[in-house]
Amino acid sequence: MAAGAKGCDEIDVIEVVVPNVKSESVVNGVVKESDVVSNGKSEYEMQDIVVHMLNNLKLNPMAKEFVPSSYNRDQIIFNNFVTADKMNMGGDGFRNNRRRGNNFNQSRRRMHSRSFRAQREDSIRRTVYVSDLDINITEEQLAALFSAYGQVVDCRVCGDPHSRLRFAFVEFADEYSAKASLCLCGTILGFSQLKVLPSKTAILPVNPTFLPRSEDEREMCARTVYCTNIDKMVSQADVKFFFETRCGVVSRLRLLGDQVHSTRIGFVEFVKSI
Repeated sequence: MAAGAKGCDEIDVIEVVVPNVKSESVVNGVVKESDVVSNGKSEYEMQDIVVHMLNNLKLNPMAKEFVPSSYNRDQIIFNNFVTADKMNMGGDGFRNNRRRGNNFNQSRRRMHSRSFRAQREDSIRRTVYVSDLDINITEEQLAALFSAYGQVVDCRVCGDPHSRLRFAFVEFADEYSAKASLCLCGTILGFSQLKVLPSKTAILPVNPTFLPRSEDEREMCARTVYCTNIDKMVSQADVKFFFETRCGVVSRLRLLGDQVHSTRIGFVEFVKSI
């Protein structure tokens, strides 16, 4: 078939061979419908041939010379030139990379999550849990005891400083040192016998911006207590009256809460250290 037109006003003659079309049936780039040999092909199959030819030639699909008059030219153009690329184009005709960008972000988040989980599991294997710790034992003293079995990278003492016994977490540089330090279970440190077990959690890093940066801030922290499970119906004046009648003069009080939790938390700062 010799046919091809870039528009209704401009016609370029390009020689191509299309099955079931006689070469002498092409006049001025137009295929005569009567000379199309169907050979049992349906109208939809012939429509696919025409569209395939237009796609290969990359010509203007709006040219009326491409589509015989018996076909619905507007429907062919809509079905094959607008929606065929709908996976790559947005509704406004511009290429849409949103899905690809979302997939990239999701993949990056999954990789970050897997990496964080692997680091956390490695940290857990390098950490031991120490319970029944004497109240007078400091983190430096505890780290010095465990450093005999390997390099200690972190030591965290937890619990109420006013209780008789507390607990701690000791993290080593390698897993072998952590397993070796388990033999310290039963060791008497201070006035208490230690219990040392493999830890089930890692030591959370401390944000340095939350730590006191001066002696005044350290003194203020020593005069402040943290309270939780405060009913939302209790006012700030009620909390202040409660602490002043039992503990001492309150210099500052702050209550915090949200719409999700049924209770609030608070920070109570006293004039003098309790």
